Amino acid sequence: MTFRARIAVAAAAAVAVTVVVASVVLFFVVRSQLRAPIDDSLQARVQDIAAHGVVPVAGPDGKTYLSGVRPTFGDAGVYVQVVKSNGGTLLPLLQNIQLPVGDETVAIARGSQGTTWSDTDVSGVHMRVLTVPAGSGYALEVARSLSEVDRSLRRIGLFLFLIAGAGVAGAAALGLAVSRTALAPVKKLTDTAERVTATGDLSQRIEVQGRDELSRLAASFNSMLAALEESTRAQRQLVADASHELRTPLTSLRTNIEVLASDRALPPDERSKLLRDVVEQLGEMTTLIAELIELARAEQQAAEPEDVRLDLLADSALERARRNWPGIRFTAKLEESTVRGVAPTIERAIGNLLDNAAKWSPDGEEVRLEVRGGVVSVRDHGPGIDDEDLPYVFDRFYRARSARGLPGSGLGLAIVRQVADTHGGEVVAQRAEGGGTRIVLSLGARAPVPAHAS
Repeated sequence: MTFRARIAVAAAAAVAVTVVVASVVLFFVVRSQLRAPIDDSLQARVQDIAAHGVVPVAGPDGKTYLSGVRPTFGDAGVYVQVVKSNGGTLLPLLQNIQLPVGDETVAIARGSQGTTWSDTDVSGVHMRVLTVPAGSGYALEVARSLSEVDRSLRRIGLFLFLIAGAGVAGAAALGLAVSRTALAPVKKLTDTAERVTATGDLSQRIEVQGRDELSRLAASFNSMLAALEESTRAQRQLVADASHELRTPLTSLRTNIEVLASDRALPPDERSKLLRDVVEQLGEMTTLIAELIELARAEQQAAEPEDVRLDLLADSALERARRNWPGIRFTAKLEESTVRGVAPTIERAIGNLLDNAAKWSPDGEEVRLEVRGGVVSVRDHGPGIDDEDLPYVFDRFYRARSARGLPGSGLGLAIVRQVADTHGGEVVAQRAEGGGTRIVLSLGARAPVPAHAS
Protein backbone atom coordinates (compact mmCIF):
# COMPACT_ATOMS: atom_id res chain seq x y z
CA MET A 1 0.00 0.00 0.00
CA THR A 2 1.35 3.41 -0.99
CA PHE A 3 1.87 6.21 1.51
CA ARG A 4 -0.88 8.18 -0.22
CA ALA A 5 -3.31 5.27 0.18
CA ARG A 6 -2.34 4.89 3.82
CA ILE A 7 -3.16 8.55 4.45
CA ALA A 8 -6.54 8.14 2.74
CA VAL A 9 -7.30 5.00 4.76
CA ALA A 10 -6.23 6.70 7.99
CA ALA A 11 -8.47 9.70 7.22
CA ALA A 12 -11.40 7.42 6.39
CA ALA A 13 -10.84 5.41 9.57
CA ALA A 14 -10.66 8.54 11.71
CA VAL A 15 -13.88 9.90 10.18
CA ALA A 16 -15.54 6.48 10.49
CA VAL A 17 -14.76 6.27 14.20
CA THR A 18 -15.95 9.84 14.74
CA VAL A 19 -19.16 9.34 12.75
CA VAL A 20 -19.95 5.99 14.39
CA VAL A 21 -19.42 7.37 17.90
CA ALA A 22 -21.47 10.47 17.08
CA SER A 23 -24.22 8.34 15.51
CA VAL A 24 -24.40 6.03 18.51
CA VAL A 25 -24.56 8.97 20.91
CA LEU A 26 -27.20 10.69 18.74
CA PHE A 27 -29.25 7.48 18.49
CA PHE A 28 -29.43 7.07 22.26
CA VAL A 29 -30.21 10.77 22.77
CA VAL A 30 -33.09 10.57 20.28
CA ARG A 31 -34.24 7.27 21.81
CA SER A 32 -34.32 8.89 25.23
CA GLN A 33 -36.27 11.85 23.89
CA LEU A 34 -38.82 9.65 22.14
CA ARG A 35 -39.36 7.41 25.13
CA ALA A 36 -39.66 10.30 27.60
CA PRO A 37 -43.35 11.05 26.71
CA ILE A 38 -44.16 7.35 27.10
CA ASP A 39 -42.64 7.31 30.57
CA ASP A 40 -44.45 10.54 31.46
CA SER A 41 -47.80 9.08 30.36
CA LEU A 42 -47.21 5.93 32.43
CA GLN A 43 -46.40 7.98 35.51
CA ALA A 44 -49.53 10.08 34.93
CA ARG A 45 -51.61 6.92 34.60
CA VAL A 46 -50.23 5.57 37.88
CA GLN A 47 -51.10 8.85 39.62
CA ASP A 48 -54.62 8.76 38.13
CA ILE A 49 -55.22 5.18 39.31
CA ALA A 50 -53.80 5.95 42.74
CA ALA A 51 -56.15 8.95 43.02
CA HIS A 52 -59.25 6.81 42.29
CA GLY A 53 -58.06 3.77 44.19
CA VAL A 54 -57.87 0.12 43.14
CA VAL A 55 -60.90 -1.89 44.27
CA PRO A 56 -61.30 -5.65 43.50
CA VAL A 57 -64.85 -6.55 42.41
CA ALA A 58 -66.46 -9.83 41.29
CA GLY A 59 -67.31 -10.05 37.66
CA PRO A 60 -70.33 -11.71 35.98
CA ASP A 61 -68.19 -14.75 35.23
CA GLY A 62 -67.31 -15.18 38.89
CA LYS A 63 -63.72 -13.88 38.50
CA THR A 64 -62.28 -10.89 40.38
CA TYR A 65 -61.59 -7.70 38.41
CA LEU A 66 -60.38 -4.19 39.11
CA SER A 67 -62.94 -1.48 39.59
CA GLY A 68 -62.37 2.11 38.59
CA VAL A 69 -59.83 1.40 35.85
CA ARG A 70 -60.88 2.09 32.28
CA PRO A 71 -58.32 0.70 29.81
CA THR A 72 -57.40 2.32 26.52
CA PHE A 73 -56.99 -0.16 23.63
CA GLY A 74 -54.69 0.00 20.61
CA ASP A 75 -50.94 0.13 20.09
CA ALA A 76 -50.71 3.37 21.99
CA GLY A 77 -53.08 2.26 24.77
CA VAL A 78 -52.15 1.83 28.42
CA TYR A 79 -52.64 -1.55 30.06
CA VAL A 80 -53.08 -2.01 33.80
CA GLN A 81 -52.55 -4.99 36.04
CA VAL A 82 -52.39 -5.58 39.78
CA VAL A 83 -50.12 -8.34 41.00
CA LYS A 84 -50.67 -10.03 44.35
CA SER A 85 -47.89 -11.09 46.69
CA ASN A 86 -48.55 -14.72 45.73
CA GLY A 87 -48.10 -13.96 42.03
CA GLY A 88 -51.80 -13.79 41.17
CA THR A 89 -53.09 -10.99 38.95
CA LEU A 90 -56.13 -8.72 38.78
CA LEU A 91 -57.15 -7.09 35.45
CA PRO A 92 -59.71 -4.42 34.55
CA LEU A 93 -63.03 -5.83 33.49
CA LEU A 94 -62.68 -5.24 29.75
CA GLN A 95 -58.90 -5.84 29.42
CA ASN A 96 -57.99 -9.19 27.91
CA ILE A 97 -54.22 -8.69 27.76
CA GLN A 98 -52.21 -9.93 30.74
CA LEU A 99 -48.77 -8.53 31.43
CA PRO A 100 -45.96 -10.93 32.34
CA VAL A 101 -45.22 -11.30 36.04
CA GLY A 102 -41.57 -11.60 37.08
CA ASP A 103 -39.73 -12.05 40.33
CA GLU A 104 -39.17 -8.29 40.62
CA THR A 105 -42.91 -7.64 40.37
CA VAL A 106 -43.67 -10.19 43.12
CA ALA A 107 -40.91 -8.66 45.27
CA ILE A 108 -42.55 -5.21 44.88
CA ALA A 109 -45.92 -6.68 45.89
CA ARG A 110 -44.31 -8.14 48.97
CA GLY A 111 -42.77 -4.76 49.81
CA SER A 112 -39.13 -5.85 49.43
CA GLN A 113 -38.36 -3.69 46.35
CA GLY A 114 -39.31 -0.26 45.07
CA THR A 115 -40.45 1.12 41.73
CA THR A 116 -38.92 -0.38 38.56
CA TRP A 117 -38.96 0.31 34.80
CA SER A 118 -38.70 -2.50 32.26
CA ASP A 119 -39.30 -3.41 28.62
CA THR A 120 -41.18 -6.56 27.68
CA ASP A 121 -42.98 -8.24 24.77
CA VAL A 122 -46.69 -8.97 25.13
CA SER A 123 -48.27 -10.95 22.29
CA GLY A 124 -45.52 -9.72 19.96
CA VAL A 125 -45.93 -6.09 20.98
CA HIS A 126 -42.95 -4.26 22.49
CA MET A 127 -44.09 -2.49 25.67
CA ARG A 128 -42.74 -0.16 28.27
CA VAL A 129 -43.72 -1.25 31.83
CA LEU A 130 -43.79 0.73 35.08
CA THR A 131 -44.22 -1.26 38.28
CA VAL A 132 -44.97 0.48 41.60
CA PRO A 133 -46.12 -0.65 45.08
CA ALA A 134 -49.95 -0.46 45.45
CA GLY A 135 -50.56 -1.01 49.12
CA SER A 136 -49.85 -3.97 51.33
CA GLY A 137 -49.53 -7.17 49.33
CA TYR A 138 -50.03 -5.59 45.91
CA ALA A 139 -48.00 -4.18 43.03
CA LEU A 140 -49.42 -2.05 40.22
CA GLU A 141 -48.17 -2.54 36.65
CA VAL A 142 -48.97 -0.09 33.85
CA ALA A 143 -47.68 -0.64 30.32
CA ARG A 144 -47.78 1.14 26.99
CA SER A 145 -46.80 0.03 23.50
CA LEU A 146 -43.46 1.23 22.04
CA SER A 147 -44.36 0.35 18.44
CA GLU A 148 -44.42 3.95 17.19
CA VAL A 149 -41.19 4.76 18.99
CA ASP A 150 -39.48 1.63 17.59
CA ARG A 151 -40.57 2.48 14.03
CA SER A 152 -39.18 5.99 14.40
CA LEU A 153 -35.92 4.66 15.83
CA ARG A 154 -35.53 2.21 12.96
CA ARG A 155 -35.93 5.03 10.42
CA ILE A 156 -33.51 7.22 12.33
CA GLY A 157 -31.00 4.34 12.62
CA LEU A 158 -31.20 3.76 8.86
CA PHE A 159 -30.62 7.46 8.17
CA LEU A 160 -27.66 7.54 10.55
CA PHE A 161 -26.18 4.44 8.89
CA LEU A 162 -26.48 5.98 5.43
CA ILE A 163 -25.04 9.28 6.64
CA ALA A 164 -22.13 7.48 8.32
CA GLY A 165 -21.42 5.45 5.18
CA ALA A 166 -21.52 8.57 3.00
CA GLY A 167 -19.25 10.37 5.48
CA VAL A 168 -16.68 7.56 5.44
CA ALA A 169 -16.72 7.36 1.64
CA GLY A 170 -16.42 11.13 1.35
CA ALA A 171 -13.58 11.15 3.89
CA ALA A 172 -11.73 8.50 1.90
CA ALA A 173 -12.13 10.48 -1.33
CA LEU A 174 -11.13 13.76 0.31
CA GLY A 175 -8.23 12.05 2.09
CA LEU A 176 -6.97 10.71 -1.23
CA ALA A 177 -7.28 14.15 -2.84
CA VAL A 178 -5.64 15.94 0.09
CA SER A 179 -2.84 13.38 0.27
CA ARG A 180 -2.21 13.76 -3.46
CA THR A 181 -1.92 17.53 -3.05
CA ALA A 182 0.03 17.45 0.21
CA LEU A 183 2.48 14.81 -0.99
CA ALA A 184 3.16 16.44 -4.35
CA PRO A 185 6.48 17.91 -3.05
CA VAL A 186 7.43 14.49 -1.69
CA LYS A 187 6.70 12.95 -5.09
CA LYS A 188 8.91 15.58 -6.73
CA LEU A 189 11.64 14.83 -4.21
CA THR A 190 11.31 11.09 -4.87
CA ASP A 191 11.38 11.58 -8.64
CA THR A 192 14.45 13.80 -8.35
CA ALA A 193 16.22 11.30 -6.09
CA GLU A 194 15.45 8.48 -8.53
CA ARG A 195 16.75 10.54 -11.47
CA VAL A 196 19.94 11.33 -9.56
CA THR A 197 20.36 7.65 -8.72
CA ALA A 198 19.73 6.57 -12.31
CA THR A 199 21.80 9.23 -14.06
CA GLY A 200 24.32 10.33 -11.41
CA ASP A 201 23.49 13.94 -12.33
CA LEU A 202 23.82 15.95 -9.12
CA SER A 203 22.75 19.18 -10.80
CA GLN A 204 19.07 18.21 -10.42
CA ARG A 205 17.07 20.53 -8.16
CA ILE A 206 13.52 20.74 -6.78
CA GLU A 207 11.44 23.90 -7.16
CA VAL A 208 10.72 25.21 -3.66
CA GLN A 209 7.52 27.14 -2.92
CA GLY A 210 6.28 28.22 0.50
CA ARG A 211 7.80 27.84 3.94
CA ASP A 212 6.07 24.74 5.30
CA GLU A 213 7.80 21.56 6.48
CA LEU A 214 7.76 19.94 3.02
CA SER A 215 9.21 23.08 1.44
CA ARG A 216 11.97 23.07 4.06
CA LEU A 217 12.60 19.40 3.29
CA ALA A 218 12.90 20.21 -0.42
CA ALA A 219 15.26 23.11 0.35
CA SER A 220 17.38 20.84 2.54
CA PHE A 221 17.44 18.23 -0.23
CA ASN A 222 18.59 20.89 -2.71
CA SER A 223 21.31 21.97 -0.30
CA MET A 224 22.42 18.36 0.11
CA LEU A 225 22.57 17.90 -3.67
CA ALA A 226 24.57 21.12 -4.01
CA ALA A 227 27.02 19.96 -1.32
CA LEU A 228 27.35 16.55 -2.97
CA GLU A 229 27.85 18.16 -6.36
CA GLU A 230 30.57 20.42 -5.00
CA SER A 231 32.20 17.54 -3.12
CA THR A 232 32.13 15.34 -6.21
CA ARG A 233 33.55 18.16 -8.33
CA ALA A 234 36.32 18.77 -5.81
CA GLN A 235 37.05 15.06 -5.59
CA ARG A 236 37.28 14.70 -9.36
CA GLN A 237 39.45 17.80 -9.56
CA LEU A 238 41.71 16.48 -6.82
CA VAL A 239 42.06 13.10 -8.54
CA ALA A 240 42.74 14.75 -11.87
CA ASP A 241 45.28 17.17 -10.41
CA ALA A 242 46.95 14.47 -8.34
CA SER A 243 47.17 12.20 -11.36
CA HIS A 244 48.74 15.00 -13.37
CA GLU A 245 51.22 15.93 -10.63
CA LEU A 246 52.19 12.31 -9.94
CA ARG A 247 52.64 11.40 -13.59
CA THR A 248 55.78 13.49 -14.12
CA PRO A 249 57.78 12.31 -11.04
CA LEU A 250 56.62 8.72 -11.60
CA THR A 251 57.77 8.80 -15.24
CA SER A 252 61.11 10.33 -14.31
CA LEU A 253 61.54 7.92 -11.38
CA ARG A 254 60.75 4.94 -13.56
CA THR A 255 63.20 6.06 -16.23
CA ASN A 256 66.01 6.56 -13.70
CA ILE A 257 65.34 3.20 -12.05
CA GLU A 258 65.32 1.44 -15.42
CA VAL A 259 68.66 3.04 -16.29
CA LEU A 260 70.13 2.01 -12.91
CA ALA A 261 68.76 -1.51 -13.29
CA SER A 262 70.04 -1.98 -16.83
CA ASP A 263 73.19 -3.92 -17.67
CA ARG A 264 74.81 -0.82 -19.12
CA ALA A 265 77.93 0.29 -17.27
CA LEU A 266 77.60 3.83 -15.88
CA PRO A 267 80.37 6.16 -14.72
CA PRO A 268 80.37 6.54 -10.92
CA ASP A 269 79.50 10.25 -11.10
CA GLU A 270 76.51 9.65 -13.37
CA ARG A 271 75.34 6.74 -11.25
CA SER A 272 75.55 8.87 -8.09
CA LYS A 273 73.62 11.66 -9.80
CA LEU A 274 70.87 9.24 -10.84
CA LEU A 275 70.62 7.89 -7.28
CA ARG A 276 70.35 11.43 -5.91
CA ASP A 277 67.59 12.19 -8.42
CA VAL A 278 65.73 9.02 -7.39
CA VAL A 279 65.95 9.97 -3.71
CA GLU A 280 64.76 13.53 -4.44
CA GLN A 281 61.88 12.30 -6.57
CA LEU A 282 60.85 9.84 -3.87
CA GLY A 283 60.95 12.67 -1.33
CA GLU A 284 58.77 14.87 -3.54
CA MET A 285 56.28 12.05 -4.03
CA THR A 286 56.24 11.33 -0.30
CA THR A 287 55.52 14.99 0.43
CA LEU A 288 52.83 15.13 -2.25
CA ILE A 289 51.09 11.99 -0.98
CA ALA A 290 51.29 13.20 2.62
CA GLU A 291 49.67 16.50 1.68
CA LEU A 292 46.98 14.72 -0.34
CA ILE A 293 46.20 12.62 2.73
CA GLU A 294 46.12 15.80 4.82
CA LEU A 295 43.59 17.33 2.43
CA ALA A 296 41.39 14.24 2.57
CA ARG A 297 41.51 14.17 6.37
CA ALA A 298 40.67 17.86 6.58
CA GLU A 299 37.67 17.36 4.29
CA GLN A 300 36.34 14.62 6.55
CA GLN A 301 36.89 16.78 9.68
CA ALA A 302 36.27 13.78 11.93
CA ALA A 303 37.62 15.48 15.08
CA GLU A 304 35.28 17.53 17.23
CA PRO A 305 36.21 21.23 17.53
CA GLU A 306 37.20 22.58 20.93
CA ASP A 307 38.50 25.78 22.48
CA VAL A 308 42.24 26.03 21.70
CA ARG A 309 44.94 28.63 22.34
CA LEU A 310 45.88 30.02 18.95
CA ASP A 311 49.04 31.69 20.27
CA LEU A 312 50.34 28.40 21.71
CA LEU A 313 49.68 26.56 18.45
CA ALA A 314 51.52 29.29 16.55
CA ASP A 315 54.46 29.06 18.95
CA SER A 316 54.68 25.30 18.42
CA ALA A 317 54.58 25.71 14.62
CA LEU A 318 57.23 28.45 14.90
CA GLU A 319 59.65 26.17 16.78
CA ARG A 320 59.32 23.52 14.10
CA ALA A 321 59.91 26.07 11.32
CA ARG A 322 63.10 27.28 13.04
CA ARG A 323 64.42 23.73 13.09
CA ASN A 324 63.52 23.11 9.44
CA TRP A 325 64.80 26.49 8.16
CA PRO A 326 67.90 27.38 10.18
CA GLY A 327 69.00 30.02 7.67
CA ILE A 328 65.85 32.14 8.16
CA ARG A 329 65.42 34.64 10.97
CA PHE A 330 61.96 34.12 12.50
CA THR A 331 60.44 36.77 14.79
CA ALA A 332 57.05 36.65 16.49
CA LYS A 333 54.51 38.70 18.39
CA LEU A 334 51.99 36.33 19.96
CA GLU A 335 49.06 37.67 21.98
CA GLU A 336 46.81 35.33 23.93
CA SER A 337 43.91 34.29 21.70
CA THR A 338 41.36 31.48 22.02
CA VAL A 339 39.52 30.03 19.02
CA ARG A 340 37.10 27.19 18.44
CA GLY A 341 38.61 24.55 16.20
CA VAL A 342 40.69 21.41 15.69
CA ALA A 343 44.17 22.05 17.07
CA PRO A 344 46.28 19.77 14.78
CA THR A 345 44.80 21.18 11.56
CA ILE A 346 45.21 24.79 12.70
CA GLU A 347 48.83 24.15 13.70
CA ARG A 348 49.46 22.50 10.33
CA ALA A 349 48.01 25.54 8.52
CA ILE A 350 50.26 27.93 10.46
CA GLY A 351 53.23 25.67 9.74
CA ASN A 352 52.44 25.75 6.02
CA LEU A 353 52.33 29.56 6.09
CA LEU A 354 55.74 29.68 7.76
CA ASP A 355 57.22 27.11 5.36
CA ASN A 356 55.88 29.03 2.37
CA ALA A 357 57.35 32.30 3.68
CA ALA A 358 60.71 30.67 4.45
CA LYS A 359 60.86 29.07 1.00
CA TRP A 360 60.59 32.49 -0.65
CA SER A 361 62.94 34.32 1.76
CA PRO A 362 66.69 34.65 1.12
CA ASP A 363 69.00 33.36 3.86
CA GLY A 364 69.22 35.70 6.80
CA GLU A 365 65.99 37.54 5.98
CA GLU A 366 63.20 37.95 8.50
CA VAL A 367 59.87 36.10 8.56
CA ARG A 368 57.43 37.82 10.93
CA LEU A 369 54.66 35.87 12.69
CA GLU A 370 51.88 37.71 14.54
CA VAL A 371 48.81 36.40 16.40
CA ARG A 372 46.12 38.69 17.70
CA GLY A 373 42.38 38.23 18.30
CA GLY A 374 41.99 35.04 16.26
CA VAL A 375 44.07 36.36 13.33
CA VAL A 376 47.40 34.87 12.21
CA SER A 377 49.64 37.02 10.01
CA VAL A 378 52.85 35.81 8.32
CA ARG A 379 55.05 38.30 6.44
CA ASP A 380 58.17 37.55 4.44
CA HIS A 381 60.68 39.72 2.56
CA GLY A 382 60.88 37.67 -0.61
CA PRO A 383 60.16 38.75 -4.17
CA GLY A 384 56.39 38.92 -3.52
CA ILE A 385 53.51 37.47 -5.54
CA ASP A 386 52.77 38.78 -9.00
CA ASP A 387 49.36 40.37 -9.44
CA GLU A 388 48.38 37.74 -11.99
CA ASP A 389 49.11 34.96 -9.48
CA LEU A 390 47.36 36.45 -6.42
CA PRO A 391 43.86 35.06 -7.21
CA TYR A 392 45.20 31.51 -7.60
CA VAL A 393 47.80 31.02 -4.88
CA PHE A 394 45.36 29.02 -2.71
CA ASP A 395 44.24 26.70 -5.53
CA ARG A 396 45.35 23.10 -5.37
CA PHE A 397 48.53 22.33 -7.29
CA TYR A 398 48.81 25.91 -8.51
CA ARG A 399 52.41 27.05 -8.82
CA ALA A 400 53.51 30.40 -10.12
CA ARG A 401 56.02 30.52 -12.94
CA SER A 402 58.74 31.71 -10.61
CA ALA A 403 58.03 28.76 -8.22
CA ARG A 404 58.28 25.93 -10.72
CA GLY A 405 61.97 25.50 -10.07
CA LEU A 406 61.51 25.33 -6.29
CA PRO A 407 60.57 22.27 -4.24
CA GLY A 408 56.92 21.82 -3.26
CA SER A 409 53.67 20.24 -4.35
CA GLY A 410 51.43 23.26 -4.69
CA LEU A 411 49.18 21.98 -1.88
CA GLY A 412 50.50 23.85 1.17
CA LEU A 413 48.42 27.00 0.75
CA ALA A 414 45.42 24.96 -0.47
CA ILE A 415 45.48 23.19 2.91
CA VAL A 416 45.55 26.58 4.64
CA ARG A 417 42.44 27.73 2.76
CA GLN A 418 40.69 24.46 3.54
CA VAL A 419 41.42 24.89 7.26
CA ALA A 420 40.06 28.44 7.07
CA ASP A 421 36.87 27.26 5.34
CA THR A 422 36.21 24.41 7.78
CA HIS A 423 36.64 26.82 10.72
CA GLY A 424 34.35 29.50 9.31
CA GLY A 425 37.22 31.88 8.59
CA GLU A 426 39.16 33.13 5.59
CA VAL A 427 42.70 33.53 4.30
CA VAL A 428 44.01 36.26 2.01
CA ALA A 429 47.36 36.96 0.40
CA GLN A 430 48.59 40.47 -0.36
CA ARG A 431 51.70 42.23 -1.45
CA ALA A 432 53.42 43.69 1.62
CA GLU A 433 54.46 47.28 1.81
CA GLY A 434 58.21 47.47 1.25
CA GLY A 435 58.33 44.16 -0.62
CA GLY A 436 57.51 40.59 0.14
CA THR A 437 54.16 38.94 0.89
CA ARG A 438 51.77 39.01 3.82
CA ILE A 439 49.27 36.16 4.27
CA VAL A 440 46.52 36.65 6.86
CA LEU A 441 44.54 33.72 8.28
CA SER A 442 41.40 34.75 10.20
CA LEU A 443 39.58 32.39 12.57
CA GLY A 444 36.69 32.99 14.94
CA ALA A 445 38.10 34.22 18.26
CA ARG A 446 36.76 33.85 21.78
CA ALA A 447 37.46 36.08 24.76
CA PRO A 448 40.40 34.73 26.79
CA VAL A 449 39.44 32.91 30.00
CA PRO A 450 41.04 34.40 33.14
CA ALA A 451 43.51 32.13 34.87
CA HIS A 452 41.50 32.12 38.11
CA ALA A 453 38.22 31.21 36.39
CA SER A 454 36.90 27.73 37.09
